[in-house]
Amino acid sequence: MSLIIEERDGAIATITLNQPELRNPISDSEMIDALEQAIRRADQDVSVRAVILTGAGSAFSSGGNLRKMGGEGGLSDSLPAKTRRNYRFGIQRLPLLFEALEVPVIAAVNGPAIGAGCDLACMCDIRIASEKASFAESFVKLGIVPGDGGAWLLPRVVGFSKACEMALTGDVVKADEALKIGLVSRVVPEVELMSAARDIAEKIAANPPYAVRMTKRLLRESSRNGLQTILEMSAAMQALGHATEDHKEAIAAMLGKRAPRFTGR
Repeated sequence: MSLIIEERDGAIATITLNQPELRNPISDSEMIDALEQAIRRADQDVSVRAVILTGAGSAFSSGGNLRKMGGEGGLSDSLPAKTRRNYRFGIQRLPLLFEALEVPVIAAVNGPAIGAGCDLACMCDIRIASEKASFAESFVKLGIVPGDGGAWLLPRVVGFSKACEMALTGDVVKADEALKIGLVSRVVPEVELMSAARDIAEKIAANPPYAVRMTKRLLRESSRNGLQTILEMSAAMQALGHATEDHKEAIAAMLGKRAPRFTGR
């Protein structure tokens, strides 16, 4: 059985974590490799204008594989120096990958997103949740810390105080509270989750692809750069945008009061 299911419908790619019997853990090297490869393929293909990331079965992702945690084959090793390398060259590849992406990624959180699963959702650009979704930054419950970058990711999504509350208590946040604290932007009935995610993806995909990808890049860079740097990047990217045929088509369509026909050129 494939660890990742990749589907393509027009300009939208759907990537599904496919270990439902284990609740879709993402800590094993095989899953990390498969997810990284699928995400990279989508990012490198400009005809993919949006990605939906979800989980098979009842969970989005349980985070770490508890069956391997603390034992053979997991991230932890009897030699601490090797454990450090296991994290650096294992699960820590994911936040670095997602931070570098240009294609927009929508997390369709269908069920529990626990530990690294919560952090995986935070790596995405947009998060929508099923009413059955729940979130927990629960590493402390296992006597460990967010080894996948959660201490960097979560405060940028929900703010420092709420991130501290979640990470230091390990408490579960239900979908309705996740909406209130800004962890997700929308909560929908379970049967409507994928159609709601696709609706957002289609709205993104309807826009000029280079403008979308550059806009996303600016939004990501704004979290770690000052205004002067972002303005300089914006000017450079704007020069690229002005040179595209899609920009000219957008202006012509507005003036002609018609729907634009963007070609990605």
